[in-house]
Amino acid sequence: MNSSVVVGTEWLVEAEGCGPDLLREVSVLREVFGAIISDLGLIPIGEAFWHKFPGEGGVTGLVALTESHLACHTYPEHGIATFNLYCCRKRPEWDWEARLGEMLGAARVRVTRIERGFEEAAGTAGGAA
Repeated sequence: MNSSVVVGTEWLVEAEGCGPDLLREVSVLREVFGAIISDLGLIPIGEAFWHKFPGEGGVTGLVALTESHLACHTYPEHGIATFNLYCCRKRPEWDWEARLGEMLGAARVRVTRIERGFEEAAGTAGGAA
């Protein structure tokens, strides 16, 4: 019996050194979402939800996908944007570093890729001890 089951891939992305004014603009983040969705062939379920915090605040965005979801939170006061993309179907890698550099002016991008599900460690048996 194969106890390894991967049910999806999740990307946690931090971009720093972004242009603070860009991180305050819903229209800019919509363009980022549009590029991710288009480039990866993702399918939105309805419209994305956006919230712009007052004054110099940032933006929060969320779109449900047939593959799962895409979310972002921006922190203009720190020049940071965070993204979370979860896909239950295999997708190619998106060039987060180049694209967020181009679209948000990010100086540094860190991507953590997580395979979701369970994988039995070598030499272990399932069940409780």
